Amino acid sequence: MTANTATERRRVTTLLAAAAIGVYLLIVVGATTALTEATQACSTWPLCGTDLSDPRVLIAWGHRLAALVVGVVVLAALVTTWRSSTSRRAKAVLLVPFVLYPVQIGLGALAATTSADWLSTLHLLSGMAIFVGLVLALAWTLELGTDDTAPVTDPDPLTAEPTDTGETPSLQPSSRPSGPLARAKRIGAAYFRLMKPRLMWLLCLVAAAGMALAAGPSLDAGIVVRVLGGGVLAIGASGTFNHVLERKKDRKMQRTNDRPIATDQVGVTNALAFGVLLAAASLALFLSVNLLAAALGLCAILFYSVIYTLVLKPNTVQNTVLGGAAGALPALIGWVGVTGTIGVPGLALAGVIFLWTPAHFYNLALAYKDDYARGGFPMLPVVRGERVTRRHIVWYLAATLLGASVLAAVTSLGWLYAGATVAFGALFLWTVVRLHRERSEQAAFRAFHASNAYLGALLFAIVIDAILL
Repeated sequence: MTANTATERRRVTTLLAAAAIGVYLLIVVGATTALTEATQACSTWPLCGTDLSDPRVLIAWGHRLAALVVGVVVLAALVTTWRSSTSRRAKAVLLVPFVLYPVQIGLGALAATTSADWLSTLHLLSGMAIFVGLVLALAWTLELGTDDTAPVTDPDPLTAEPTDTGETPSLQPSSRPSGPLARAKRIGAAYFRLMKPRLMWLLCLVAAAGMALAAGPSLDAGIVVRVLGGGVLAIGASGTFNHVLERKKDRKMQRTNDRPIATDQVGVTNALAFGVLLAAASLALFLSVNLLAAALGLCAILFYSVIYTLVLKPNTVQNTVLGGAAGALPALIGWVGVTGTIGVPGLALAGVIFLWTPAHFYNLALAYKDDYARGGFPMLPVVRGERVTRRHIVWYLAATLLGASVLAAVTSLGWLYAGATVAFGALFLWTVVRLHRERSEQAAFRAFHASNAYLGALLFAIVIDAILL
């Protein structure tokens, strides 16, 4: 690739990314209750009321001016891409935003001047189609010039066994602390690691967001304590069973060969007993909330421990995608803990988590590609190559953002939620663009951390928006 071509491609992808985020801003703002109320206060088009002391009029003006600015950015992205040497399919798919953006403006005008709900729905769907067209063009342009199109086939990491020296990593006797108190701390720390505490804060935040959506300002503190307590214990039980079942593979991977069971700090029998105890305590807490919450809690434990660990992870390249259901269940548990039933907002939140999981974890799979190959796991970059994996990250990131806009449309979330998903979604997208450009382990970790920041900010915004605003 020549310097001129690289510069041209960088300019094209930057414009396409900016256009996609701009359109996403319009989608999310259009899906929130803030714009719905603003439309009621401003039923003319293109001009609006002059009473700028009314916040609803300001929102309506802001949305229309933003649509104008974004339209200019989209047009610049279209022209620049069509004039560049990018792929034909990238240019062809841009016909979608080229045709639909004027239609979108017309639908917005009709939606503002009439009271037909179907026009607002069509307006939202048209915006989503424009967003998808821009993201497709972005992904296909980003992947040009990469040379890792072939899967890893020589040697086959899924059939070739690594050399086994017969030695199990363990703590050296000199490194073991002496004395009853020091030994108790070491054992306690080992059992705590079995519970996978790094997963707890995010999954508990998912459950908290589900409860906040269901109850709003009237959220009961007792339910919060019992649901989150049951969730912590369920995560601990699932993590413990996962450590037991993957102990042999853990010893082959640098990332996991220091885990408590892999290093014989905790025996298998003791770990199983610990996991059963955690699971029983978790179900008891969920039962104190309602039966459906307990049933979903049991499903979450069994799905992660058995379906994901034993069936999906070692046998299919789609393990990360299908395994996202384990992370999505806490959203339903949080909603059910308050309502006792499964509702559309709870399902929408679970859908966001499900779609976010591949966009999040594929970055880690890229960074630890060789390690997963040693462990014999058919992760996407191991089986289909890094280029395909980077492209799938873009797909699932776009799907996550669209899922977040659907959540805005089926709830009463407002400006704080909209700002969080747009701002942190833009950050996430930009790190993914850099991942395509740099193709390095550092870039993969950067995108991984950005994905955590996106979901964390989104969930905090949901909790604050639903309870306090």
